[in-house]
Amino acid sequence: MKYIDEFRNNQLAQNLAKKIDRTVGKRKIVLMEVCGTHTVAIFRSGIKSLLPENLHLLSGPGCPVCVTPNYYLDKAIAYARLKDVIIVTFGDMLRVPGSSSSLEKEKADGADIRVVYSTLEALEIAENNPKKKIVFLAVGFETTSPTIAAAIVQAKKKNIKNFYVLCGHKIVPPALEALVNTKELKVEGFLLPGHVSTIIGSRPYEFIAKKYKVPGVIVGFEPLDILQGIYMLVKQVTNEEAKIEIQYTRSVQPEGNPKAVSLLNEVFAVTDSDWRGIGVIPKSGYQLSDKYREFDIEENLPVEAERTKENPGCLCGKVLQGLKTPFECPLFAKVCTPEKPVGACMVSSEGTCAAYYKYGRT
Repeated sequence: MKYIDEFRNNQLAQNLAKKIDRTVGKRKIVLMEVCGTHTVAIFRSGIKSLLPENLHLLSGPGCPVCVTPNYYLDKAIAYARLKDVIIVTFGDMLRVPGSSSSLEKEKADGADIRVVYSTLEALEIAENNPKKKIVFLAVGFETTSPTIAAAIVQAKKKNIKNFYVLCGHKIVPPALEALVNTKELKVEGFLLPGHVSTIIGSRPYEFIAKKYKVPGVIVGFEPLDILQGIYMLVKQVTNEEAKIEIQYTRSVQPEGNPKAVSLLNEVFAVTDSDWRGIGVIPKSGYQLSDKYREFDIEENLPVEAERTKENPGCLCGKVLQGLKTPFECPLFAKVCTPEKPVGACMVSSEGTCAAYYKYGRT
């Protein structure tokens, strides 16, 4: 298939849905889509309405903004309050609530916080403001991490001394291991993220199938991609197989993108990382390597953040683990809306609560 319309063909979708129904039969199967973009695509395309009632899709921790903990946001806000600092960030981070404030509120109070669309823009800001410290909020999965790594390499080559990052990158495969070890969660297969996998390939997921006997399929983002991925996954489940397959073959290779992976390994070092709702997952994040430690704002300008607090009524952490749906949160669509988000899951367009709010209430 070459064109977008072919990936949205209604008749092909109906045929795939029938195959899924026949394969599932009367068995109850629970799958999880790990990627937030998949969650949005599933709702927007009405895919759940095509699936049998005994096939359940749960949404996982696939939104990088959502899994960023309050501690990171509180630290970013503390830096934003310093007079000689300019905070540079992608737009989704602006409205995420911290313990008692947000970057949006700090910006309204006069903090210099700028939204960019690429890391190179952040470097330009640093070059144009040599007397300021430019702090880029480095948040995201393996999809965006190489772009930040490239900016750091460029900053070193240009000898830019006032560019820093507040590192909060996450690594997806260790989070999957945390999920399969969650006793309350009974997931029988994962729809794996296409964007992340274009970078890392399929091999880093293989331990999930080999060690835990849980299958996975790397899936694209069009309706037929997702339906085909579900079909491939339920076939594995019903046949009691466990392997990692690639549905998204037009973009993902088993080895991933070797140049991007090499860049990640050069600029970053793997470290333990705190995920909202899940807690600290071993070896699930990045920090700057010794070679590039000069660009770590925490190493060069320590700051004390406020004591982290969580909203007791918000179930974002449980939603990210697939243990609750947004409908089970007492704040959903009442107190917590996209206009006035209480939790991170309602902020990002990839957030599960935002997807449920926009597409799932009818």
